[in-house]
Amino acid sequence: MVQVCVNGGRGSGDGALVPLSPRAMAGSAAEAVAAGASDIHVHPKSPCGEDTLSPKAVAATLDEIRSRVAVPVGVTTGAWAEPDPAARVARVHAWTVLPDHASVNWHEPGAEDVAAALLERGVGVEAGIWSGTDGAERFAASPLGPRVLRVLAEVTDPDPRSAEDTARGLLAALGAAHGRPVLLHGEQGGAWPVLGLAARLGLATRIGLEDTLVLPDGRRAVSNAQLVTEALARYAAEAGSAEAGSADAGSADAGSDRRRS
Repeated sequence: MVQVCVNGGRGSGDGALVPLSPRAMAGSAAEAVAAGASDIHVHPKSPCGEDTLSPKAVAATLDEIRSRVAVPVGVTTGAWAEPDPAARVARVHAWTVLPDHASVNWHEPGAEDVAAALLERGVGVEAGIWSGTDGAERFAASPLGPRVLRVLAEVTDPDPRSAEDTARGLLAALGAAHGRPVLLHGEQGGAWPVLGLAARLGLATRIGLEDTLVLPDGRRAVSNAQLVTEALARYAAEAGSAEAGSADAGSADAGSDRRRS
């Protein structure tokens, strides 16, 4: 599964290609789904372009996107959109249109309460576990862990030289992850190396203008759809390479066994 993250916390300063209005988000999401994305993660925006959890903005965003696509749509519940944990929970209870899922960053204050409110309303929870935080430790001890939809293993290391190692460390910290599926992704310079690792490990991943504005060769991306197209091609190539390597190793082991016998 390749999820498209259509805008994230980006704003007008990141370029006109970042969709900020519900209509623009819907159009960009539809193009990404046509390119092969099977799930959507979006940040509803206020009229001034800031992330918001307001019922009006969430409803408008979800309605517009669902009028164009028929895949699951999720939203953020990041603390930057509503710093007060109690207010964040109140926002979730006030939503008039519900997303299919919502991400909850487990290292943020009030994460358990926000996740519980989402589950109470029948919204799937994506447990956001960031590298460089105590999110993995908190999630391991959480009674809500077995009930989440999936784990978002979010590698915040932007260095392409070290992001893959950081990702492996994060996966090790997650361990069994309560038996839930894991979606592994990176950001900025680490986006493409981590996507390659996800492919080799057979994990779900994501790509989009939230995570990176550039293609693997450094060229500026022109759309979410272009990023998804590149991601699917790269995923297939990396996964195929991993399978070939496994097959070669198996053949070598078989030959060794025959020589020993």
